[in-house]
Formats: sequence, C-alpha cells, structure tokens
Amino acid sequence: MTSARSSSRAAGGSGPVHRAVRGLGRALHLPFTGTARGIRKATHAHGAGESGLGKLIELHAVNGAGDVMITIALASTVFFSVPTDEARGRVALYLGITMAPFTILAPVVGPLLDRLPHGRRAAMAASMLARALLAIVLSGAVISGGVELYPAALGVLVASKAYGVVRSAVVPRLLPPRFSLVKANSRVTLGGLLATGVAAPVGAGLQILGPRWPLYGAFVIFISGMVLSFQLPHKVDSAKGEAKALLAADEQHLHGPHKETTKQKRPGLRTVGPAVTHALFVNASQRCLSGFLIFFLAFLLREHPMPGQSAAVSLSIVGISAGVGNALGTAVGAWLKSRAPEIIIVTVVAAVLGVAITAALFFSAALTACLAAVAGFAQALSKLSLDALIQRDVPEEVRNSAFARSETLLQMAWVLGGAIGIALPLNGALGLGVAAAIVGTGWLTTVRGLLAAARHGGQARSRVA
Repeated sequence: MTSARSSSRAAGGSGPVHRAVRGLGRALHLPFTGTARGIRKATHAHGAGESGLGKLIELHAVNGAGDVMITIALASTVFFSVPTDEARGRVALYLGITMAPFTILAPVVGPLLDRLPHGRRAAMAASMLARALLAIVLSGAVISGGVELYPAALGVLVASKAYGVVRSAVVPRLLPPRFSLVKANSRVTLGGLLATGVAAPVGAGLQILGPRWPLYGAFVIFISGMVLSFQLPHKVDSAKGEAKALLAADEQHLHGPHKETTKQKRPGLRTVGPAVTHALFVNASQRCLSGFLIFFLAFLLREHPMPGQSAAVSLSIVGISAGVGNALGTAVGAWLKSRAPEIIIVTVVAAVLGVAITAALFFSAALTACLAAVAGFAQALSKLSLDALIQRDVPEEVRNSAFARSETLLQMAWVLGGAIGIALPLNGALGLGVAAAIVGTGWLTTVRGLLAAARHGGQARSRVA
C-alpha cells in the first residue's frame, strides 16, 4: 500500500517536471521551427511548392551558403594573410593554376551531363558530396600551405560549376503556372544570395576560431545539400518530352554561314541565333568588369583606403554595395513584368556604362561604391536574362552543353578581368576608365543585334520574361 502511494507520488511529481521540460524545449525550438516555416512559406509561394521550384530554391540556398564558407577560408589564406605585393603574386598564381585547367575541364561537364537525363538529382548530389570532401582536404591545406590547396580549389570550382549547369537546365521542368523563366531564375538566385548574406558573417565568425572552421562548416552544409538533392521531384530526372534535336532550336533560329551545314553536323552554340550569342557576349563583358573591379579595387583600397576609413572598412563598403546591387537586381527580376530579356540586358548595361564613365571622370569613393552597386545590379539581371534565352532557344537535350559552354566563357572573362585588375597600376581614375572601356566594348558591339532580336524574337517569349 505504502509502495503504491510512493509510486503514485513519484508519477505525479514527474508530471509537472516533464511538462515544464517539454514547454522549455518547445520555447527553445520555436525560433528555429518558426523561421523554417517562414522560409518554407516564402520559397513555396505562388505555386513554387506544387511545381517543385521551392525545393530547388532551398537547395540553391544551401549551395550558396557552402560556397561562401569556402570562399572566406581561401580569401584569408591567399589574399589577406600577406603584404600587397606578395598577395598580387599569390592571387595571380591561384588564378593561373585553378582557372587554366578549368577552361579545359568545364566544356566537358555539359556534354557529360547531357548523357545523364535520368541522373540530374544524382549529379547535383555528387557535386555537393565532392565539395564536402574537398572542404576537408582544404582544411588541412590552409594550415600546412601545401600544394594540395590549388588542385582542391580547382575541384571545388569544377563541382560548383557542374551543379550550376544542372540547376539551370532543370529550372524549366519546375516552372510553376504563369511563371516566366526570368522570374523563376530570379527566385532561385535570390535564395542563394540571401543564404550567402546569412552565411558570410557566420563564416567570418568561424574564421576567428581558426582557418579550418569555415571549411568544417562547409562540409556540414554540403552534406545537407546532398540529402536535399534527392528530395527534388522525380520529374527532374524524367526525359519525357525531351527533343531529339540539334543545338539550334529550329531552322528559323539558324543564321549566317552555318545555316547550310547545320543539317550535316551537330552545330555549335553560335548557331542558336543572335539573341543568345549577343547576350552571351555582353554578359562576358559584364563578368570581365566584375573580375576587374574585384581585384583592382581590392588592391587599390588596401593601399589607398577611403578617407577616414581603414582598408578593411573600405573593402567592406564596396563589397556590401556590390552585394546589395546584385540582390536588388535579382529581386527585381523576380517581380519584373513580362519584358523581352534582350531589352532588359540593353537597358541595365547602358546604365552601368553611364555610371562607369561618370566615375572615371569624377573619381571619388562615393562614385566607386555606386559603380559597384550598379554593376552588381546589372550583372544579376543580365545573367538571369541570358539563362532565360538559353532556356528558351536551346532544346532540353543539349541545354546542359549550352550552359556549360556559356559558363566557361563567362568564367574565362572573369579571369581576364581579374588579370587586368592585378596588373594595372593602382590609379583610381585610370582603373575606372578601363572599367568603362570593358563594359562599353560589350554593350556597343551588341546593342543593335539585341534590339533586332527583341523585335523578331522567339515564339515562347510570353514565358521568358
């Protein structure tokens, strides 16, 4: 009897304690579950949840967070840890060792992925796993300074581009009703940018603990990305409806001397028509401008920071300006009404050219930050429009190849701009004059072709912008 009462009291006593513990657990868990529900509601809005685009947005956010962790670790090792003159040499060596092989490997990625129409989720998962393992390799290299740093960094770059090629190619399969391609691309890219903005300060905090810690964070993030890749809808892997076609969409898109030879052999990207080729060239000039500004301003502001500011603060101001501009451009693309992608490119690049000329003539810290913001805005919208044109004009069977070739060209343009920025004397007015020349070359040589393509554009325009 006494024993029974003791058991009853023990059970009754554990009840309030158990409820209190559960209540505390729910209170601590609520900020995370509430945030997760808010993110899921935003990414799955307007039919994106039903079509599967929402899951791709979340996967791309994880991809962006992992990449920025690796970038923080490598930047601290290659750029910030040594004096300016030595940093120039190390950055040039890094670009040469990693980018030269990349230009050979990247064009192979697209055709290889073209042969895996039923393995796109697995391809994205493999990209995530490869970067997770390479992050562990880099975590040892950043401490020892061993030569494995460069091949591992190259592997990260190739795996990242492979993911990007597949991601761009599957967006049309996950397009919700009444969604344009530019809008869908914008939503995906915006998710990556927001995740990058959240992960960057976290990575900086981990860097304070030691150069390995951001790479450990990248490992965890990429492993979660591998799991998320397999949660994409099965239709991503379906080849249903894929055209057994050449790279050109149809005869009306073929122009120039390649028109007659197209039926005899598989054409190259240049035969897709003027819209894609002009958009690709002007995007290459934008990417060249980006690489130039990153490296030129990084070294310029280390030696000649903004008035009253340290070099770190000066770099942060310009970097934040570029990031805000890029995010704003992506957000505008997400809510933009139907417009021809060609018109979008012509308009935003004209704005960059005007600001670059003004900044070169009246060089100042404020105009430099303004140029970084406008260039980021224009690059985001231009790239979204280029992706939409490729998705519109290139058959799905060979779309991976088209994206791989375009990404290779854009990456080479970025490296070229970076090389110019590293080699140029640290004179602000001269540097921004070169920046204006870079963007002007791309815009002036393509504006007429883009406007003409907009007037005689593709049949699927209503779903493109």
